[in-house]
Amino acid sequence: MITSGVGARSDVELRLPADGAYAAVLRTLTAGLAARLDFTMDDIEDLRIAVSETTAMVLDQADPGADLLCRFRLSPGELTLECSTTAAAPAHPDYDSFGWQVLTTLTTDASVDVAPGGYAVRITLRTSLDLSDDVTGVGL
Repeated sequence: MITSGVGARSDVELRLPADGAYAAVLRTLTAGLAARLDFTMDDIEDLRIAVSETTAMVLDQADPGADLLCRFRLSPGELTLECSTTAAAPAHPDYDSFGWQVLTTLTTDASVDVAPGGYAVRITLRTSLDLSDDVTGVGL
């Protein structure tokens, strides 16, 4: 589902089986959406790595046969991704782990929400372009 209009934000939602075999689909979609927002190649590659870590964390918690629901919110210079799945016994991630350090280093913001009652685990990551880095007008 893609919705957009003049001056409107675009939203994209993707539902996949909660299986690591589909992680490449999510990484490719993320890269395409980031390119649409004029992210640099380095930023896009950072996002692909962050998405890999995010899916690994979420899929590790997923119930057998569950879906992975990925929601993107796009706005000028900013992409927000929320990945969630159902989990019988979700746990918070190890905030000292390498994977969590990768997420917090490569994104503007990363957070985890384990739903009350243990019904869902959700990881949200946000990254933004620094639109103030416009090289025009810089005196040399």
